[in-house]
Amino acid sequence: MPADRRGLQPRKQPRQARAEATRQRILTAAAHVFAEYGYAAGTTNRIAERARVSIGSLYQYYPNKDAILAELLTRHLDAGMAAAGRHQDEALPDSLEEILRLFVRTSIGNHLDDPALLRVMAEQGPRSPELLDKISRHQRERTAYAHELFAHHPEVRVEDTYVATRLVVTTIELTVHQLLAAPDPVAATRLENELVAMLTGYLTTAR
Repeated sequence: MPADRRGLQPRKQPRQARAEATRQRILTAAAHVFAEYGYAAGTTNRIAERARVSIGSLYQYYPNKDAILAELLTRHLDAGMAAAGRHQDEALPDSLEEILRLFVRTSIGNHLDDPALLRVMAEQGPRSPELLDKISRHQRERTAYAHELFAHHPEVRVEDTYVATRLVVTTIELTVHQLLAAPDPVAATRLENELVAMLTGYLTTAR
């Protein structure tokens, strides 16, 4: 949910390698704690204990657990943006099915590390205006790139390629997250195959 940016910003930007290593320990510990205990019980005391730092040291870097969770969410989003951006610099397959498979596989790869943590971030992670803007910008960029591909691909037969592109991009992101982060997740390979088949059929059917 949207949140005031105050209290979501890191307090200290490390300038030395030792300080950066401490921050990384805090973030790594927080990822494990949130995944294991959930948001409510994922306290800063537990995070500090897991990171082997004092609670005072933790508060030098982050004012509260919301700021830690916000940074974990930002890093997850940045990783997804970087992975998607790499596709734009590489030659894509000719087949529409294989293009969709690349998109789906990339999204799955960005959600495999820790589904339990992703569930906490998506359902309870705070949203600063900056983070909401980044999410929106990323969505627009992915949609624009995919629309350029689909609008000129000979296998695509839907009439309104822009709306179709928005549906495809949103379906991949939400479906992958929901089914990998669920308590009874769908196996990654099965999810990839079924989602690719569904989207290929949708884009290649005239309407």
